[in-house]
Amino acid sequence: MSGRASTERLSRLLAEVPYLLTHQGIPLTEAAEHFGLSTDDLVHDLELLFVCGTPGHLPDDLIDAQWDSGYVYLSNADAIARPSRLAVDEAVALLVGLRTLAEVPGLHDREALDGALAKLSQAAGEASAAADSVAVDVRVAGSVLGAAASEDALAAARTALREHRRLHLTYLVPSRDERTERDVDPMRLLSVDGRWYLEAWCHRSEGTRLFRVDRIEAATVLEVDGTPPPQAERRDVDSDLFRPSPDDLVVTIDLAPQAAWVVDYYPVESVEPAPEDAWEEAQLRVRLRTADTRWVHRLLLRLGAGARVVDPGWLGVDVREAALAALAAYDGGPAGAGA
Repeated sequence: MSGRASTERLSRLLAEVPYLLTHQGIPLTEAAEHFGLSTDDLVHDLELLFVCGTPGHLPDDLIDAQWDSGYVYLSNADAIARPSRLAVDEAVALLVGLRTLAEVPGLHDREALDGALAKLSQAAGEASAAADSVAVDVRVAGSVLGAAASEDALAAARTALREHRRLHLTYLVPSRDERTERDVDPMRLLSVDGRWYLEAWCHRSEGTRLFRVDRIEAATVLEVDGTPPPQAERRDVDSDLFRPSPDDLVVTIDLAPQAAWVVDYYPVESVEPAPEDAWEEAQLRVRLRTADTRWVHRLLLRLGAGARVVDPGWLGVDVREAALAALAAYDGGPAGAGA
């Protein structure tokens, strides 16, 4: 078992003991369902608990676990009967997350959220004060169409999701400087890196698409059933969020030899030797498609002198300004000083 898996199992065991002690005789299947485990996995945990206890290793020192009847009984575990407490960083993260959630437009059951926040803030003590110093902006970021239009689009998407209705979108495609009309069946809303995305089945392209909310010029909820078809599959937001699409922006970058590894780790559309009139250290010219340049922006800052933006020009300007701002933060001077 890996170190990470061992740590996760230990955390689970520490949560299982208090719960089982206060739910004596709970059916094995119900206990497994509560922890999101199979019954076999829970039995393996109980078998481990059975040989755990306080130093001495005598029968009275070990936890007594019984489950052969199909019902779980636990005893002699008073030493770890209390639920584990949150660490300060865990409490801060949870408080910030809940307070951020409270700012999301259209939130339902706000009363329950406010109650949970009040109880957690009281129990967290100093962590609550630390969380007060952290602010998260959940408004639609970087809107190219104006904040009001983006907030309206977000509200319309929430309504369509809640009522299972189709949306008609007027959507801006910056890479072609074009506005498109399309009907979509909403699947979910995602907030990634400060931006809102609508994932939906697009009837224009006959496929699942991600739409940046700040690029939705208008969204109309239609009196039509918006249930996505069976073939509509959600994207893996951890590894597949930026899957290339015909609507994406094409970015051209020149790479120096020390940055050539990029083509092995990122999805690129084409790779060719850098032309003779390119930047003198350039070895490769790479083109890629992206729905959101923010990850490309971060990559270019990471590459530093190992990469140059060829197109679009505004992206190169943005990266340069961000780099100058970072240097100014280290120097304590104004951004761009001495550039």
